[in-house]
Amino acid sequence: MKTTEAPATTAKGKGNGTGKKEGTALNVFSHGILVLWAIMVVLPLLWAVMTSFKDDASIFGSPWSLPDALHFDNWSRAWTQAHMSEYFLNTVLVVGGSLIGTLVLGSMAAYVLARFDFPGNRFVYFLFVGGMSFPIMLALVPLFYVVDNMGLLNTIHGLILVYIAYSLPFTVFFLTAFFRTLPTSVAEAAFVDGASHTRTFFQVMLPMAKPGLISVGIFNFLGQWNQYMLPTVLNTDPDKHVLTQGLVQLAVSQGYKGDWSGLFAGLVMAMLPVLAAYILFQRQVVQGLTAGALK
Repeated sequence: MKTTEAPATTAKGKGNGTGKKEGTALNVFSHGILVLWAIMVVLPLLWAVMTSFKDDASIFGSPWSLPDALHFDNWSRAWTQAHMSEYFLNTVLVVGGSLIGTLVLGSMAAYVLARFDFPGNRFVYFLFVGGMSFPIMLALVPLFYVVDNMGLLNTIHGLILVYIAYSLPFTVFFLTAFFRTLPTSVAEAAFVDGASHTRTFFQVMLPMAKPGLISVGIFNFLGQWNQYMLPTVLNTDPDKHVLTQGLVQLAVSQGYKGDWSGLFAGLVMAMLPVLAAYILFQRQVVQGLTAGALK
């Protein structure tokens, strides 16, 4: 017995040693890739922030060096003279309204598709899923005429409605899968207590879906805040331009003699709300993405 057990123990020990080495090598490789990816993402952001405090001569003369002095006038010039304050306000109105409308309508549709069986349930669901694969480029021309015929061209509320329609497919797809993971016993207990479907949804199920709402809200916020194609086609009024249009206008306003320091200041202004939103809600985003896998 002792003679036969010794080789098995030795082989097992060798196997564990090999497995640990392979696991260590894999961890080092994966962590190296993550570090490289973080550097590729963070360095351009830091460079843009650093450049926003330089003057034009320093930007072209020493683009990689730290600014010799902090030129806060770049930010004030971009905010006032380049009308970034107006573009920022228009963007907040459009994205805020569309984000609220998308989450309310999308959560209601997703809850019905996830919790109720009715004829055409799967058909309606796959219509929303199919909307995710429809290229927005193909819809620009008919969308322009539809919005124009409705009298909503070059209006803030018209752009809000288009953003809601553009974001609904992904929102319904995401939240439908999330609502299916929530326990049905809570909703049944609310019905037993006499709650209506509307009250059960808004006071019971919707608070339980908060991680999913935050996650899909962040994704929609990123897409709508950085949207350029739709406002360019549907919003040609300079007084109602959003930030993406304002940055382009700032870049081409002076022809070949561009205000590069002001442009970088405006770029950072447009970038900061997105970074702040993700930093504040990063934990909720991860919880929303992994909630279905943990159940």
